[in-house]
Amino acid sequence: MSKASSSPLTHFDAQGQAHMVDVAAKVATHRIAVARGRIVMLPATLALVQSGTAKKGDVLGIARIAGIMAAKKTSDLIPLCHPLALTRVAIDFDLPEDARAAYPSISCTATVETVGPTGVEMEALTAVQVALLTIYDMCKAVDRGMTITDVRVREKHGGKSGSFENL
Repeated sequence: MSKASSSPLTHFDAQGQAHMVDVAAKVATHRIAVARGRIVMLPATLALVQSGTAKKGDVLGIARIAGIMAAKKTSDLIPLCHPLALTRVAIDFDLPEDARAAYPSISCTATVETVGPTGVEMEALTAVQVALLTIYDMCKAVDRGMTITDVRVREKHGGKSGSFENL
């Protein structure tokens, strides 16, 4: 058994080796994380998404399902994440009313919840990234210059460290 690291980076042991953090002694609490990001696109691409006439189908509906699936599979993608029993995953999109906005974009917000000994920030971040990647995939035939940007944790609640807001 390795000693705990004195490093603030919890995924390394005293010898500097990567390890999965032991959360067995942590109290199970209601934990919530909210992440947000956006994808910037051409006005015509945004208009296509808003009209629901994209060739591959309902862009936002498919991106929502992709984001939910991604949150559930985070521990399969990020090596040291714990597999979690998620109690809620919500994916919301914000679109400007006018597709001719100065910087047309779609914002994605993922809210992920669990009752457990570790937080869900990684699940929320993964959900946002995959939802935005799905939008890119579904619209790349008309706009390869789309840019995914500003992805970050906006809020985190629960656990020993309490609440964090990055609004």
